Amino acid sequence: MKIKKGDRVIVVAGRDRGREGTVIAAYPERQKVLVQGVNMVKKNTKVTQGIRGAKEGGIVHAEAPIHVSNVQIVDPDTKKPARVGYRVDEDGKKVRVARPSGKEI
Repeated sequence: MKIKKGDRVIVVAGRDRGREGTVIAAYPERQKVLVQGVNMVKKNTKVTQGIRGAKEGGIVHAEAPIHVSNVQIVDPDTKKPARVGYRVDEDGKKVRVARPSGKEI
């Protein structure tokens, strides 16, 4: 998977198309990523008794994972969606690059 935790991405498909956010978590085995502020869903949480007898629970708004094919990395130069490629640098290390500009990510 070419998108990692901490990357700045833009949603290119789905109901949140055009929204930008940072990847909170990546799930390579499921091919999904969790993006901050994108694909918000309502979750019902069970009411539990917290510290000092306060009741916690109810309807909570949280992010849901989105498929990696529906997001693209934001190009550091143009701030537009870009595909990700790989290149081997001088040290022999494999680095990710933005396809249009060729800049390292």
